[in-house]
Amino acid sequence: MAKMVNDNGCGQDLQSTEPNGPARSTAPRGPQQVLGKLDVHLSLVSTGKRCQEWISVVLCFSLIAFNFCHLLALFHLGHMWYILLGIVAGILTADFASGLVHWGADTWGSVELPIFGKAFIRAFREHHIDPTAITRHDFIETNGDNCMLTLIPLAHMAFNFLTFSPAELCHNYPWHCYVMALAIFITLTNQIHKWSHTYFGLPGWVVFLQNCHIILPRKHHRIHHVSPHETYFCITTGQLAELSPRELGFWSKLEDLTQSVTGEKPRSDDLKWAHKTK
Repeated sequence: MAKMVNDNGCGQDLQSTEPNGPARSTAPRGPQQVLGKLDVHLSLVSTGKRCQEWISVVLCFSLIAFNFCHLLALFHLGHMWYILLGIVAGILTADFASGLVHWGADTWGSVELPIFGKAFIRAFREHHIDPTAITRHDFIETNGDNCMLTLIPLAHMAFNFLTFSPAELCHNYPWHCYVMALAIFITLTNQIHKWSHTYFGLPGWVVFLQNCHIILPRKHHRIHHVSPHETYFCITTGQLAELSPRELGFWSKLEDLTQSVTGEKPRSDDLKWAHKTK
């Protein structure tokens, strides 16, 4: 207890302003609380964005069902080899497309870019800091944007089924199988990615597809999340992950070419984000 003397010479007791022990912070601690600030909670998503996601999901899966029924109605055993070729090509194209987008967003650009940075790149930076945040998104939030991407090709296919003659549809059947497989796997890429980060409670059929490498396996994708995140970018099936710098050098050569043209250093912004959390 401290004592202060006033002008009359009387002593006056004052409590010391120093704490008796170490100060306790009321702020939440631990990595989960810190990383939780980076995850955009469902309640914070704007009404317009949520509406766009719902509309995209409903339209996309309606078009998939419509086109699939027409493909079944036109099915013929004579198409079998062309069908298989179209499906495999569509799946591999979707896997490569996922890798190309993933590589571009991980490697280039900055969160400070107008519109594009916050709307697109930021999610990739945050995902490397908290990979399991995606597992806390519901089905609509996870798949809404990808459903929007596939609306145009699916709608065009539906228009073809309604306007083409039977002979034209038969002639274009393998192409429609290719577009259908491509659209389905692009639509489900974020869902497949989410499953690759989910280690408990997955349905048995999802685990089976992962083990068969039909969709992205969990152990396979774990390689990408080892810093500096420069490999295994394909996140639909992961079949084309061998195009990584550690094998054929596809992505590293693409990075060298891009750097020579733009002068930008690969993953510089991603490394800054990693340092912020240390």
